[in-house]
Formats: sequence, C-alpha cells, structure tokens
Amino acid sequence: MKKRLRMNSSLTEYLEGTLFIAPWLTGFLVFMAFPIGYSLFMSFQNVTITASSTTTEFIGWTHYRTILFENGSILYNDLLPFLRQALFMIPIIVIFALLIAMMLNQPFAGRTLFRAIFFLPVILATGEVVKEFLMQGEGELGFMAKYNVSGIIGAYLSPTWSTPLISILNSFVLILWYSGVQILIFLGGRQTISNSAYEAARIDGAGPWETFWKITLPAMTPFIFLNMIYTVVDLFTFPTNPILQRVRESEYGQYSALIWIYFAIISVFLALIFYVFHLATKPQRASR
Repeated sequence: MKKRLRMNSSLTEYLEGTLFIAPWLTGFLVFMAFPIGYSLFMSFQNVTITASSTTTEFIGWTHYRTILFENGSILYNDLLPFLRQALFMIPIIVIFALLIAMMLNQPFAGRTLFRAIFFLPVILATGEVVKEFLMQGEGELGFMAKYNVSGIIGAYLSPTWSTPLISILNSFVLILWYSGVQILIFLGGRQTISNSAYEAARIDGAGPWETFWKITLPAMTPFIFLNMIYTVVDLFTFPTNPILQRVRESEYGQYSALIWIYFAIISVFLALIFYVFHLATKPQRASR
C-alpha cells in the first residue's frame, strides 16, 4: 500500500513537472526546433516558391560550395571587414564596460542615476534608432577631427586594419549601445567580492592599483569571460549586422546554407574565447 502511494506521489510530481514545462517545450518545438531543422533541410535544396506551392529539389552541398569556394562575394565581401571590426570592438566593449562598472561601483552622489543613464540605450534605442544616429554623424567623437586621429591611425596601420578602427571611433555610440548589459554584469560581479579582502590589502599597504590587479581582476575573470561570450553573440546577431542583412537578400536555399556557415563561424569565435579563458585561468586552477 505504501509502495503504491509512493509511486502515485512520484507519478503526480512527474506529471506536474511535465505540465509546467509543456508551454516552453511546445514553444521550443514549434518556434525553434522546427525552423532550425527546416533551415538545415533547405540548405541542401534548390527552393522554388510560387503563388500556390513551394517545391524543393535536393542538390547536396552545392550551396555550401558556391558560398565558400565559387562566389566569394556572397560571404567574404561582408564577412572579412566585419570580422576585423569585431576583433577591435569585442575587447573595447569589454574593457569599457569593466572601467565604467568600476566607476559606478564607487560611492558618489547620483550613482543610481548614472547607472540608469548607462543602461538606458539598451532599453530605449532600437537598432534603427542607432542606425539613424550614425547616419547623422551623432556617434562621432569630437577630438577625432580636432586632433586628426584618423590621419595618425592611417599613417601607422594598413588600410585593412585602420579602416575598421576608424569606423569604430567614428561611431563610438555603438560602444555605449553594446555596453549596457555588460556593465550590469560587471557591477553584479564586483559586488560579489568581499570588502574584507580590500580592507586586508589596505592594511598590508596595497594601493588602488595593486588591489585592482591582485584582487579585482582575478575575481572578475569569470564575468569577463561571460561578457565576452555575450558580446560575441550580441555583436554577431545585431539586426544591422551586414551578414544578416545579406542573408535576407539571398535565395531561400542559399540563405539557409549561408546562415549555417555563419553559425559555424560564430561557434569558432566562441570556441576561441573558451580556449583563451582556459589558458588565462590555468594558473588560478593550478594554485588551488
């Protein structure tokens, strides 16, 4: 009798759990799993859409060969400049967010207001608003023209690398746009560090510079890693991303192949970040 009651109780818990996750599971299967699977299927098809029907013809790896080896303009013309720009933007965004979070963690009058101001662009500005700002030149830094920074950068770097760097500096509002969530994560991470560690360091004679390198930065390493992952995903899936804009213009089968190639590129970027994080934290793991 007791065994039967335990079984009924377990079955009830199982049914309750299933019932609670059923809406999420249904949404995932209908709106995520099926489109992803169908996208993979279409990447191997020649898709023809008419007013009355959609026909598909299996063509194997043709779309992938075309994009990667035969017609480079589909992917590489937009991808390579974007990757160079991303290589500059990712560290700039993470370092900028870390410095701002350190400042916003200090006690000063109006701290809550400044925290809200730095997060407001994430809430208020859409991709189109930012795009309009940039078109009107509102994101430029005044000292760029005043001190001819573009000319100095162009004199020391090749056009391949100077062009994306100047482009970032000329649209610096993007850094602010991309940094709101990272600042919030860094603020949360900074508050996990015990004040007693800083007090002990001050008693031992450590200054702000030493405490930053010996206490703050090592403790913030997991949050730096998290923010780098977030920044890569956010940067590579932003609506004004040139690759995603290119995807929308392509034929359906080719579009699907292109997006799967792009997915592989993002995965490589994330794998590199995991590898760098593994190397960076190796001494910390060894000292435990």
